[in-house]
Amino acid sequence: MRRVLGQWVDPFIVTLLAVLAVGLLLPLPGAALRALDVLARGGVALLFLLYGARLSTREVWRGLAHWRLQGGILAATFVLFPVVGLALARVVEPWVGAAFALGVAYVALLPSTVQSSVAFVSVARGNVAGAICGATVSNMLGMLVTPLLVLTLLSDAVAGGADVATVGLTRLGDVLLGLLAPFVVGQLAQPWVGGWVRARRPLTLAVDRGAILLVVLAAVAGATAAGTWAGVSAWAVLALLGVCAMLLAVVLAATWWGGKALGLDVPDRIALLQCGATKSLATGLPMAGVLLPAAAVGSVVVPVVLFHQLQLVVCSILARRLALRPPL
Repeated sequence: MRRVLGQWVDPFIVTLLAVLAVGLLLPLPGAALRALDVLARGGVALLFLLYGARLSTREVWRGLAHWRLQGGILAATFVLFPVVGLALARVVEPWVGAAFALGVAYVALLPSTVQSSVAFVSVARGNVAGAICGATVSNMLGMLVTPLLVLTLLSDAVAGGADVATVGLTRLGDVLLGLLAPFVVGQLAQPWVGGWVRARRPLTLAVDRGAILLVVLAAVAGATAAGTWAGVSAWAVLALLGVCAMLLAVVLAATWWGGKALGLDVPDRIALLQCGATKSLATGLPMAGVLLPAAAVGSVVVPVVLFHQLQLVVCSILARRLALRPPL
């Protein structure tokens, strides 16, 4: 039983769900919510500082020569996903509600995962170097592309009834100062500290997951205090899970068969499948806290977490199936 659970249940996701439950069920006073928000913002700044410090720029440039694979990953992440996700969110809004529909649209605008997608490509005997490059470039571009997409395509939700241009500039400034500036500082320091940071994975993992847990707790507890969850039913959550499954299925099919249309071999198609059809929880939740109004973040957390867990299960199954193919 322990072995089966270890294969299909991510302990971090279990912890994340427990934090969600705490935020839903435990009312926090205003002072505690403000302190939690400050801690979450500090954790996110540290997180992106370490992202920049541990990311080897050389790996990015090394893989850019394979333009069909890298172009396919970027097109799937920042073109196909937004088109399908925004259309699906509009269609299902009457069933899941406006808040969760916003979350579905937000998921579609995020960059790709790095750790899990590369791990699944390795399990499936795909192009690991291409996957590392594709996922890395996606996350680097996502630092700017995702905020711009959110501010452009979800402008009404970002503004919350205020002037769109004014709020958009404010949110973009928050991203530049709170996320991009620490990342750039980390990249500048990377030649000197990159090796040290990469050699201490437990430290970076603890900061990574700790920041996410703080963001989730702050967002959900704030939404609970604001009464955001009033009227949300279990059926809406189940419907949301179905919507996430549809979004994932469409993009998985498009990346796999689109890779064939691009003339990619099977290892490259595996890299395109795993990197182009996954979304980053680690980047998405911290960005939500900066880009979206506090009242909207709590509802957005749920689709991001559901989609992330679903993609882990489905992509791990696909990786194991693809690994069974005959060797060339």
